[in-house]
Amino acid sequence: MFQRNYETVFILTPVLSDVQMKDTVDKFVNLLKELGADVINVENWGLKKMAYAIDKKTTGFYVLVEFLADPSVIRKFEVEFRRDEKVMRFLTTVLDKHSIAYAERRRKGEFNKKAEAKEEATK
Repeated sequence: MFQRNYETVFILTPVLSDVQMKDTVDKFVNLLKELGADVINVENWGLKKMAYAIDKKTTGFYVLVEFLADPSVIRKFEVEFRRDEKVMRFLTTVLDKHSIAYAERRRKGEFNKKAEAKEEATK
């Protein structure tokens, strides 16, 4: 099977508790695994203020999932996002070679400004 690298960012409603939010993220990660995808990375960006209100809500829980999957998986995966009322928005993108390199560097923490500031302060 032909597999490609994908990245999905989704926003969950802010009225969820931490446990409900984690359960929802686990549900989508497990769905990917059931569909035969290899989950590379899951990042919880936390509760963030949005640029514009969605359903009269100005904040949301942002989550990023990187995975390797067959293109046929994406349709089934996105149908589950549409069915879940906890998901306010989602976006799935295909990663090209430059995006894959950037994602690897991000996972290693090369762009973490807080860690760089701590290193400079200790010197």
